[in-house]
Amino acid sequence: MKKLVNGELLDMTAEEIAQQEIDDAHYAEQDQAIETARTNKENLKASAKAKLIAGEALTEEEANTIIL
Repeated sequence: MKKLVNGELLDMTAEEIAQQEIDDAHYAEQDQAIETARTNKENLKASAKAKLIAGEALTEEEANTIIL
């Protein structure tokens, strides 16, 4: 792997490559967590909307998703 330092392309050391792989895995986990949270929120909003349309009671969590 290569890295750019002061406009010069250099080879990365084994330690730098290992750290880059750790960082990449961490960022992938963060991306997955964000996507899961987004999906959960969308599902919660859809559930709240369906319950409102049907005239059913909302859970507190569903009620908190409604923006007034």
